[in-house]
Amino acid sequence: MGHHHSHSTKQLTLALAITASWFVIELAGGIYANSLALLADAAHMLTDLAALGLSLFALKISTRPATHEMTYGYLRAEILAALANGIFLVLIGLFIFYESYQRFLTPPEIKSVPMLIVAATGLLANLATAALLYKSRRENLNLRGAFLHVLGDTLGSIGAIAAGIIILLWQWRMADPIVSVVVGGLVIFSSYELVKESVDILLEATPGHLKIPQILSDLGSLKSVVSVHDLHVWAITAEVPAMSCHIVLKAGEDGSATLAVLSRLMQEKYGIEHTTIQIESENWKQNCE
Repeated sequence: MGHHHSHSTKQLTLALAITASWFVIELAGGIYANSLALLADAAHMLTDLAALGLSLFALKISTRPATHEMTYGYLRAEILAALANGIFLVLIGLFIFYESYQRFLTPPEIKSVPMLIVAATGLLANLATAALLYKSRRENLNLRGAFLHVLGDTLGSIGAIAAGIIILLWQWRMADPIVSVVVGGLVIFSSYELVKESVDILLEATPGHLKIPQILSDLGSLKSVVSVHDLHVWAITAEVPAMSCHIVLKAGEDGSATLAVLSRLMQEKYGIEHTTIQIESENWKQNCE
């Protein structure tokens, strides 16, 4: 885990440096060429800077050890960063829609050649950043959020290039807001899963790949088990699922042996290492009364 975090931190730092450099160039180019497609891409790059910075901060915070006050450590800092990134993406998509609508009403003059040059160089910068984050994106939800930001930027650059070519060849200025609407839609679409998964984790929902009926069936399949109740399955982060339940044992059965078998089952079949299993005997309730 430490090696992965160190590698991811380096990748994110380099991605941050590339994005910061090209944001300045694209913003200046967008203002000079009067292109909304370029300015939309530059605005998205600004959220990339915030997103990558937030991801980097969350990555460092999440490596802090657990304490008595924070018994799971700071792992969920990554989920909060992923949620913030997703919300950023939605807001920037809505902003692009609004600006596109204004330009549909009154299409302005656009300098297509500078627009094309800046968009092409921006695309190269985005592709370099996306390549840096491509492998890391599967490590956690936070890094996936950062990667999606850069992917949205790459789509924005491709859109700006397409609009620039259309305006240069056919002088059809409506291409600029039309391409911007498409990019805005793609940005919002890419953020949906990120926001949904982040919210599910924060609401302690059962991870999508784990099915409660199947887990109940497996836990209750042991001959020593009478019943299973109060089963909860949730995720601390996207990569760290957890489970707790109560197992009612037949009288005279070995609780320690059953506990060992069930813990191993959860780990090997479902990948759940954080298990809390409370063993109760059949006559437990009578003894309590």
